[in-house]
Amino acid sequence: MSVLIIGLVAFLGLHLLRVVAEPWRLRQITKLGERRWKALYSVASIASFALLIWGFVLARASTPVIWVPPMPLHYVTAVLVLVSFVLIAAAYVPGTRIQSAIGHPMTAGIKTWAFAHLLSAGTLADILLFGSFMVWAIVVYAAARRRDRAAGLQRPRGMLARDALAAVVGLVAWAVFAARLHQWLIGVSPFGS
Repeated sequence: MSVLIIGLVAFLGLHLLRVVAEPWRLRQITKLGERRWKALYSVASIASFALLIWGFVLARASTPVIWVPPMPLHYVTAVLVLVSFVLIAAAYVPGTRIQSAIGHPMTAGIKTWAFAHLLSAGTLADILLFGSFMVWAIVVYAAARRRDRAAGLQRPRGMLARDALAAVVGLVAWAVFAARLHQWLIGVSPFGS
């Protein structure tokens, strides 16, 4: 469990820099240059994510079960994860109404994904992983919205056709991940088949 905790602290802590240490982050970008900063940040992100995944794999082997979710919650989870995939897709499709309304659909998607998994995964490792991501996403989303308001940011309304594109991309990605990749990568079939 300790490797998982170290991985979570490293990965999520790194992704909290803009919230808790923005002046330091800006000084580093100035000192190192933007390209070098991004390269170092990317390497640290990948390394800490790998540590997090390794820690989760280790923890899953011996983690206690805290609660056994009722089967219907697995279907609620599937629908919420679909929503999270659409939100994440909307972060990459420019000009969506989703982005205009939510502001930061990637972070909202991660928050939705984490909450969904808390509904249907009841081991201590699951609760630690998904609970940490949910708390992180709540904090980052609130900070990003505060920055937007302070800057007077007004996003254009967006186009319905772009929302439809984000929905299709999210739906296809969700279907592929649920049907094939989740079992292969995580070792758990979302639909129990």
